[in-house]
Amino acid sequence: MGRHTLQEDPVPHQPEPREDVESTYTTGTHRAIGKAAPRRGVAKWPIACLVLVGLIVVGVFGWNWASGELNNRAEAAAASCTAGSASITVVVAPAVLKPIQEAADSWDQSNTVVDDHCVHADILAKTSQQMLDALSGQTSVDSVGGLPDAWIPESTYWGSQLQARNPALIGSLPQSLTSTISADYPFLGLSGTSISETQMRAAQSFRAFLQQPAQKATFAKDGITGT
Repeated sequence: MGRHTLQEDPVPHQPEPREDVESTYTTGTHRAIGKAAPRRGVAKWPIACLVLVGLIVVGVFGWNWASGELNNRAEAAAASCTAGSASITVVVAPAVLKPIQEAADSWDQSNTVVDDHCVHADILAKTSQQMLDALSGQTSVDSVGGLPDAWIPESTYWGSQLQARNPALIGSLPQSLTSTISADYPFLGLSGTSISETQMRAAQSFRAFLQQPAQKATFAKDGITGT
């Protein structure tokens, strides 16, 4: 009986891997692994949220600080007016009613304190002849609203007339505030039993306020030149 020789099937030749090609394979989640895989970027929205939160915190802190400063100033102003409030009445020539009223509004807003009183100014307009007659006793002082704390007539002429007729009412020497061709508008502080020391000092404070450059500019808008 003849013998059959069993021959093995030849093994197919496997190509050698090329070293110049980078290997890349995928996982079960289809995510590329290897040098050729794209790099994942960092999400920007968390950073934006952190910045926004920081801005909000800074804004709230700044708002609370500013509010606290305003409250502290208001409380300090209120605390300094331990004696309450007071007012002064200033009678002015009609020609300067507007600029003096504007100045008085600014003075009131500045929370002026005199002798522990918060003071403000009431401005009235009367002709100089009316005021001279009332202050010299020719008419009742009630006809001009009572004795004012200060008087601003058109010129020093009216102050000299009051000095001649009733010198006891002049509390301070007249000081010119503004000037035109025919007027210089002197500020006369008045004196009397109805005028307290605080009101006299407040009138002096208001006079000094009217002499500041900012108020002179207000007068100039109305055609009145500052001295």
